[in-house]
Amino acid sequence: MNERIYVIEDDENIKEILTIGLRSNGYQVTTFDHAKVAIEEIQKNPPDLAIFDIMLPEMDGLTAIKVIRDKDITIPILILSAKDSEIDKVHGLDSGSDDYMTKPFSILELFARVRSLLRRNSRKQVVIKTNTLEINTETRSVIKENTVLDLTKKEYQILVYLIRNHHRIVEREELFLEVWGYDFEGESRAMDVAMRSLRNKLNDDGETYIKTIRGVGYRFIEECVMLYE
Repeated sequence: MNERIYVIEDDENIKEILTIGLRSNGYQVTTFDHAKVAIEEIQKNPPDLAIFDIMLPEMDGLTAIKVIRDKDITIPILILSAKDSEIDKVHGLDSGSDDYMTKPFSILELFARVRSLLRRNSRKQVVIKTNTLEINTETRSVIKENTVLDLTKKEYQILVYLIRNHHRIVEREELFLEVWGYDFEGESRAMDVAMRSLRNKLNDDGETYIKTIRGVGYRFIEECVMLYE
């Protein structure tokens, strides 16, 4: 699966419920408390879907969605709001969102709507390119200098997640949760083994592709990462 979802929500309880639920269904989840920060990230690294609350600090969700659409960003957007009147729903959809759910909500219905939006926006092929790598996410092939690398599923997932988040440091706990999908505690050796094997296949000394940020996590450092659809 590996679709990336941004959750823009300032209620910590709801944010936690969404994060745990979506990750347990195989999605990569990034959360934001403020719409302005989310807009900046969406411009740099668009997700496969965004879930917006309306009542947010500094900039409300409807304004944020209009800004996103004005920038011709076409990602699917789901509004999740406590505002449940008919006119609120109309305003939400008119702002540029693709769907509208009210709080309190059924988590199963939310999952169904997420799947529906992702299906509608499914991309036939995505090719990720760096200076020396080409990754086809449909066939899961990784090519380095005209040679196809024989990566395991975990090695492939680590590489793609780090590239898609190249603009920031990815913490070890986050990477483990996104790739292995269960409690990180006591299982760090599995990541170390996979990371060492991936670096060997990339012929990476830790200064070309994946840099270890001591005590924090990892960052993909090769320049000119580009995403083509």
